[in-house]
Amino acid sequence: MKNPLSDIEEKELIRKEFDELISVCPKCRTEDGLKLVNKAFELARDAHKGVYRKSGEPYIMHPLAVARIVAKELGLGSTGVAASLLHDVIEDTDYTYEDLEAIFGIKVASIVEGLTKLAGVFDKNQSSQAENFRKLLLTMVEDVRVIIIKLADRLHNMRTLDSMPEHKRLKISGETLFIYAPLAHRLGLYALKTELEDLSLKYEHPTIYQDISDKIETKESKNKEILENFVAPIETSLKNAGLDFELISRPKSIYSTWIKMQKKNIEVDEIYDVLAIRIVFKNDKLTPEKTQCWNIYSLITDLYKPKPDRLRDWVSTPKANGYEALHATVMGPAGKWVEIQIRSERMDEIAERGFAAHHKYKGVNEKESELDNWLQRIRDMLENPVSDSLEFLDDFKLNLFASEIMIFTPKGRVIIMPKGATALDFAFDIHTHLGYKCIGAKVNYKLVPASYELRSGDQVEILTAEKQEPKYEWIDIVTTAKAKTAIKDAFKKERKEFIAIGEKMVEDALNKRKLTTNNRILNKLLRHFQIEKKDELYFQLGKESIALKDLDKILIEKTSKKWIKYWGLSFGGKKDKQPADNKIDKGKPIVLNDETDQASFIIATCCNPIPGDDVVGYVDNEEKVVLHSRKCPVAIKLMSSQGHQLVSAQWTTHKLFSFLAIVNITGIDQVGIVNKMTKIIADDSKINMRSINVESHDGIFEGSLYLYTHSVEDLNNLIYKLMKLKGIHTVTRQERIQPK
Repeated sequence: MKNPLSDIEEKELIRKEFDELISVCPKCRTEDGLKLVNKAFELARDAHKGVYRKSGEPYIMHPLAVARIVAKELGLGSTGVAASLLHDVIEDTDYTYEDLEAIFGIKVASIVEGLTKLAGVFDKNQSSQAENFRKLLLTMVEDVRVIIIKLADRLHNMRTLDSMPEHKRLKISGETLFIYAPLAHRLGLYALKTELEDLSLKYEHPTIYQDISDKIETKESKNKEILENFVAPIETSLKNAGLDFELISRPKSIYSTWIKMQKKNIEVDEIYDVLAIRIVFKNDKLTPEKTQCWNIYSLITDLYKPKPDRLRDWVSTPKANGYEALHATVMGPAGKWVEIQIRSERMDEIAERGFAAHHKYKGVNEKESELDNWLQRIRDMLENPVSDSLEFLDDFKLNLFASEIMIFTPKGRVIIMPKGATALDFAFDIHTHLGYKCIGAKVNYKLVPASYELRSGDQVEILTAEKQEPKYEWIDIVTTAKAKTAIKDAFKKERKEFIAIGEKMVEDALNKRKLTTNNRILNKLLRHFQIEKKDELYFQLGKESIALKDLDKILIEKTSKKWIKYWGLSFGGKKDKQPADNKIDKGKPIVLNDETDQASFIIATCCNPIPGDDVVGYVDNEEKVVLHSRKCPVAIKLMSSQGHQLVSAQWTTHKLFSFLAIVNITGIDQVGIVNKMTKIIADDSKINMRSINVESHDGIFEGSLYLYTHSVEDLNNLIYKLMKLKGIHTVTRQERIQPK
């Protein structure tokens, strides 16, 4: 699709965009910087000449936009900007790495090479998405600008995702949410991370996104006067104290609001820190920044009462990605809680620009060393690669923890660990040998097992024994990638031997039945034993943890008997089975209605979507579509690693067949309340009740309703009727249904 502009208009548009890039990049305006960036622009423009994006604009507008994000929003200099302009040249044009090295030097060429996707044919059992990501990380550990440019590239792609077909939008937004947004968080790029999360939500759940966005906007306009009344005394107090500061109203992230609603089962109105302001002060050079933060906090709490459990001190101990700030929540006018962030200008720039800003302040504050430690852990992972690229992706994801805890060694050294880490994780973090010999720990001088989950502030002493040997079962105890990798390394040789034995057992058993190993048979075995990966299946067989004694029975089992369960679902309609060689067109959305052939579709039991939910389909090896809710963690992981297997799906009317839903209810226990609830359900012709469980404690009751419904709309109507009952406090759908 070509832009309807004339050649002259197109040239003017491109030149204007380039001039704007130079205007927002101070480091590009030096003589050497301008020469480098101009040369990169000229080459990229000529290389991409005549190529247009799906949106219709000239392709060069994309590298220019990425370079602008890198310069203006992330603070990189002329080398980073030049590499951004050239980031698609090796992949999409005839230019090679050697060409770029000869023209621009090894630094720019190696960054561009790191941003280039792997070429050639992939092992069909590997994930190309995961393999490309591993390659990206290999270059990142040598030069972090690689990942910063990749994040800028991803941000621009997300901003222009409207022009892509829906299945591509789902793949890209799922991958963004699973890997790139956490990576931006890990590098301290908060502004970029927030926008990536919000855009992912916009494309995965457009209705939810719009609904929350509208509610936040309405709430902000209603709260504008409250905020103005709240801020006025603070401004006066800070000015009287002689502080040079800026006070910014901080809009709430739509994605973080949605996550809170999911976790706490509440509505937007019930989230109490939607009101938020940020105070950014200029350091007076005489008073330490930390002291100034606490002085401002003291002045504010003289005016408003703080909420004690909502004080977050990241000034004394910054986050692992270098983030520093003092967060507090105080009671403002009209009984509204308001969150306050207090930062210096230096802290604010690091919070917004992350890694790029660290180097500007190196020597001023050395607390960013945790970021270097993290990069070293990634190097260690890459030096001990696992054969399975998806396993690598899982291990890397463990390094992108959002919640962190502080653990103290016996001598008082602070070590940052992910929330949920165990004493054994801590042992491996100190040293691999210490992990191998760990038999337990003393936490705050009390004896605990190696599986003990640590809490922030714990002081930990690891207990060892020379006779202790690592156990493979420890994999289930540890949560960090470093610990998992170390345990796998200890058993790598032994594991390979067991896998080979298990594979031979399967081959021999099938040969006796004149069969050979194929994906269909492997899938049946994996489903029967409820194992995800074939290597794990072979390992368990070789180790004799499981046996093939029921092989004949397994081979004739229908897919839906194990692993997948139908919850009273029958798609009905035509009974002709889809031929095995009839490939599903992943470019076209699947439409689900009462006529849909049940042989071609499976409802995933991890999330059990019902008509009206936002769903996505995953095409398995048997060309069957497994339907997941787009909110489902399994679906998000599939989008990030198996995007080529996704197909967009949409519900139409379902009037003949019912789907199971669970509704949780709380309220005041009073005579007849259960009868009133069951009467409302009985009177509703569109809903049938399977069972009801109610428990009462001290005048409060909690209950669960198991209902068969045709659609989300019918369920929401029932929820609305139940909410009108006197004494009912909450009625919420439990969206993650586990099979009983």
